[in-house]
Amino acid sequence: MSKTRVYEMAKDIGMNTKDFIQLLKNEFNIKVKSHMSTLEDDTVEAILDLMEEENKKKIAKKETTKNLKKDSKSKEKNENNSKKEVEPPIKPEGENKIEEIIIAQDELKLDKLAQKMGKNQNDLIKAMFMQGIVLRPGQDLSPEMVEDIALNMNYLVTIKEASKVSSDPAQHIINKWDEYYKYNSKKLKIRPPVVTVMGHVDHGKTTLLDNIRGESVAESEAGGITQSIGAYQVEYNNKKITFIDTPGHEAFTEMRARGAQATDIVILIVAADDGVMPQTIEAYNHAKDAGVPIIVAINKVDKPNANVELTKQQMVAKLNLIPEDWGGDTITVEISAKSGKGIEDLLEMILLVSEVEEIKCKPNGNARAVIIDSKLDKFLGPIATVIVKDGVLKTGDFFIAGSTHGKVRRMLDDKGKTIKAAGPSTPVQLLGFDEVADMHSILYVVDTLDEARNISSIKKEMLNIQNQRISKKHVKLEDLMKMMEEDQKKVLNIVLKASTFGEIEALKNSISKLQNKDIDIEVIHAGIGSITNSDVMLASASDAVIMGFRVKADSKTIKEAEKEGIQIKKYDIIFNLIDDLKKALQGMLDPEEKEEITGSGKIKEVFKIKKVGNIAGVQILEGFVTRNGKVRIYRNGGLVNDVSIESLKHYKDEVKMVDAPKECGIKFENFDDISSGDELEFYRYVQIERQLDFNK
Repeated sequence: MSKTRVYEMAKDIGMNTKDFIQLLKNEFNIKVKSHMSTLEDDTVEAILDLMEEENKKKIAKKETTKNLKKDSKSKEKNENNSKKEVEPPIKPEGENKIEEIIIAQDELKLDKLAQKMGKNQNDLIKAMFMQGIVLRPGQDLSPEMVEDIALNMNYLVTIKEASKVSSDPAQHIINKWDEYYKYNSKKLKIRPPVVTVMGHVDHGKTTLLDNIRGESVAESEAGGITQSIGAYQVEYNNKKITFIDTPGHEAFTEMRARGAQATDIVILIVAADDGVMPQTIEAYNHAKDAGVPIIVAINKVDKPNANVELTKQQMVAKLNLIPEDWGGDTITVEISAKSGKGIEDLLEMILLVSEVEEIKCKPNGNARAVIIDSKLDKFLGPIATVIVKDGVLKTGDFFIAGSTHGKVRRMLDDKGKTIKAAGPSTPVQLLGFDEVADMHSILYVVDTLDEARNISSIKKEMLNIQNQRISKKHVKLEDLMKMMEEDQKKVLNIVLKASTFGEIEALKNSISKLQNKDIDIEVIHAGIGSITNSDVMLASASDAVIMGFRVKADSKTIKEAEKEGIQIKKYDIIFNLIDDLKKALQGMLDPEEKEEITGSGKIKEVFKIKKVGNIAGVQILEGFVTRNGKVRIYRNGGLVNDVSIESLKHYKDEVKMVDAPKECGIKFENFDDISSGDELEFYRYVQIERQLDFNK
């Protein structure tokens, strides 16, 4: 017997999937796990029959109601019009309902209380005057008076501790958005989903996005890693989907995390010929922490060595994701990003999940957007890629974004065309920042340029004060002696430069993973743009190395670095940067001294020589003994002494080494208490290269 998916049936009868699931539960007592659950054919037929009967009943009821209304109207016309009276207006339900307000102890003033109630303080003065209490505008109030006034106006007040001043000058804007979502849920509208593709390097993320948007950029990317974060919007079945294009290497975890925070749905891509890799698990954990729905795309299913079933087994074992065709609730789509197989199914699943999740937004008014990348373009100046989350972003709008502000001078869509307005979920490249925006920030449109400048300047001032507090500790002579005595950890200082904030965050994240118990790694400065003389000066003062990622250093800077003896290392591929950094850290370690057992022997006879001392005639039983080695002497199973070798002879010749099964004469350093039959264990100390234990 064939089966039908819940979402397929909902689509056939023209219902929203979520509403249909609720209908099954309430009307037909059929409980299903999700939109991917299946229904038997006889169940489908029964549901359709019952729905048809319900429709007939509704139509009959509608006709009856229509007739009753018609009769009622006729009856009203025949009534005596002279008896018409104006009825008193019905008092709206809930008019005398007691509402709750919260006020802080430092806000116990009449004007503040009136503001909390949404009233004019003159109304409160008049109302309390009728109760025989005289108040004046802005008067300080006791807690008891606040409670009396509130009760008189049908409010129940809660007095909390003094409110703390927010450290964010834009907090009032954030609060407005929170309140809008809280009190205007019915005004929210469905918006297109924002999707991030995650997974292991070389599993096909870029190829998948290329196929979806009909472009090819993978061949031009150094090392096959996406050069910068972008966002692209496509249309499928007359519905839009926005994709965030994240870098492919597992080291860019911070970028992935940022992507997941701005994302509604995550596509976790897994290669069928490679299975679930450590970076796949890492990407999954970021998506799970972000609390977004996950669709698994099993890629490269057309390859000869592809094993879809094994990949699904690994999904269950390593990620605890059970595919829906195995009875779980994880949507799994088999695709080939290269040939395009299964991509339409994947897009359909994205729209389905979006429909079930009901991703909503404020459809109009001032915009709010997420900055997913920012950089300094040598022709355009500071620019940023943003995705509009709410409202409409328009040319000419004033905005703040972290400690930066600006005016929208120009917007480019994902195809490079200039647009004048961008609605929810639309990705745009934005020009008009006063300086490069922080990738962490959210962009808020404000009413005036003065407001934007004011908030921005306050934030900058706060950041400057914060930076001044973090003062550099200068080493004194006493401190230096103390460091030597305590064998304080070694430190590798790094000046880090990259082309975008996204790359800086990713590199910092990668470098933090190299922290270990033996060597501290300090990124003393991280910035975007070319390597400059100021970077060289900073590195010189801090005894640091300069590491540049996809940035250049001009000839003047290079000469200055050579003069100061500062090393500049430049990279295009993250693999090489991390690998070189590991080698540098390894080279900073002092070699480790380790004991090595070289052999064993037995004293066969003791020769007593005047003015020399006792000489042991030794039979080497195993391994070898060296002149610069050491020996442990055992008698009757117990350790007698641990001594050095003063002299080692083979016959009459002084030698450096004697190996088994030869005999030799040994004079022990400052020790003559030896006997025939004593057992000897030969050993030496060797220096080996120490291995760093990086944090997992």
